Amino acid sequence: MDTTSEPLAIVLAAGRGTRMKSDLPKVLVPVLGRPMILWVLDALATAGINRAVVVVGYQAPRVQETLASRPGLQFALQEEQLGTGHAVQICRQHIQQHDGPVLVVAGDSPLIQADSIRELLDHFRRDGGYACLLGTLLKDDPTGLGRIVRDSHGRFARIVEHKDATPEQLSIREVNMSTYLFDSSALLTALDGLTNNNAQREYYLTDCPEILLRAGHRVDALPVLRPCEALSINTVEELQVVEHKMREMGYAEHA
Repeated sequence: MDTTSEPLAIVLAAGRGTRMKSDLPKVLVPVLGRPMILWVLDALATAGINRAVVVVGYQAPRVQETLASRPGLQFALQEEQLGTGHAVQICRQHIQQHDGPVLVVAGDSPLIQADSIRELLDHFRRDGGYACLLGTLLKDDPTGLGRIVRDSHGRFARIVEHKDATPEQLSIREVNMSTYLFDSSALLTALDGLTNNNAQREYYLTDCPEILLRAGHRVDALPVLRPCEALSINTVEELQVVEHKMREMGYAEHA
């Protein structure tokens, strides 16, 4: 067992990105002239996370070759994409060898902010006892995003997807942005409890916080993410929006 309490990141990077009009794996599509996943890894490093497992799938050798010179990276192969929960399940061996926080983020979110991750980590460590702490966002227009439902005491209760939300839940502005910080042993427990009893027959990471909560573990959500972190990339049009925002924020162009 690795006794370090240093955080480990799991970066989800297995997708093809069929709407990007490119044969490249989605995370290798250039943003300001460099593969978008490099912006994610840079933010993690700036936040003090120097060890990461990158989950690869579509054109896995190409992604691994691109990242070969990055220190502190390991890879996990998701041969069949069966959901975000499944992607983390295939990292089980890496999680078992780690004793400390495990951050799970998407590899296609180049506007992830080091300050947000650092704040989430600080809260996780300072308060202690968390099985899971979600990094969430307060969004003026939360259309299409999963809502963070809280109980009468303001504590995290569950994530409700937009399509399943009641009219009252649709008015909630706090949204899930697929940024999760887990205690390593709690994450293993949650992964064991995942099922694919849904229309897509997939394993969803979004189920993990509720699994842990039902088992009596401490779970909460912290709205530390910045508005720019709501900008993900699924289409060429969204890529253009992200690049414009990054230029506006002073990110450097790469030839």
